[in-house]
Amino acid sequence: MKIACFGRPFDPAFLDNFRLLIKILEEKVSSFQVYERLYNHIKEHVHFEKPVKVLPSGSQPEKDTSCVISVGGDGTLLDTITLVRDSGIPVLGINTGRLGFLSAISTDEISFAARALISGDYTIDVRSMIQLAQPAELFGNINYALNELTVLKRDTSTMISISAYVDDLFLNTYWADGLIIATPTGSTGYSLSCGGPIISPESKNLIITPIATHNLTVRPIVIPDSSQVKLRITGKKQDYLVLLDSRSRPLNTTTELIVNKSPFSMNLICIGQKDFYKTIRNKLAWGLDKRN
Repeated sequence: MKIACFGRPFDPAFLDNFRLLIKILEEKVSSFQVYERLYNHIKEHVHFEKPVKVLPSGSQPEKDTSCVISVGGDGTLLDTITLVRDSGIPVLGINTGRLGFLSAISTDEISFAARALISGDYTIDVRSMIQLAQPAELFGNINYALNELTVLKRDTSTMISISAYVDDLFLNTYWADGLIIATPTGSTGYSLSCGGPIISPESKNLIITPIATHNLTVRPIVIPDSSQVKLRITGKKQDYLVLLDSRSRPLNTTTELIVNKSPFSMNLICIGQKDFYKTIRNKLAWGLDKRN
């Protein structure tokens, strides 16, 4: 069993938890792969009994890797999709941050999660993704996202005009600061903060959510994820930003964007009972009344 570990530098208070994670995994793991940035952060504090291979930033795990452990928050886990790509290698998210919709394992669950991982007592949560089909070269061979694709203006002075087409049928022209095309996974991210709906992960949908739209009657809309979305952007300024999750590229307004569902998915490791509704209820503090 091979395990890869990826993460950003974390608070030293988490070191004991990380040492516990490695100690339990070493009962079955034959070797570790640790990404360079994380390795440099822990090498003076964590002792490995099994062989460790240090991976350069941006490189893919070895093909026979059992899973990638993402240590951080949801942003860190989103970065792992640029590593696993279309390999199908599952990812386990350990949350050292605050909210953590995707990085679901909290620090007090590390022992339980590590033992479940080495015993195979877990399920795979398959999450759909979207891709920027055109211009495909804009993000190279990592032209896909787990959460969302966003078109965003580059300055604070003026809105942009975004004409959207769904399967070549005209939907609307949005006068706004930008537009989000989100997956069900991304429905609890940027789209939610802009007034979009929450959609359960197994829903086969996409959400089109405007950002600070000029026309207040324009609302988010949910479409089938089999749809192709085409975007044409105009504005006083001749450039804007295209974002795939946390990655961004500048682009001029003469380029047409085509967005559709990615041909491959992201596999998340789910430890314990899978309950999306409990997760959003707890993370968003639904029903919590401070008066009680």
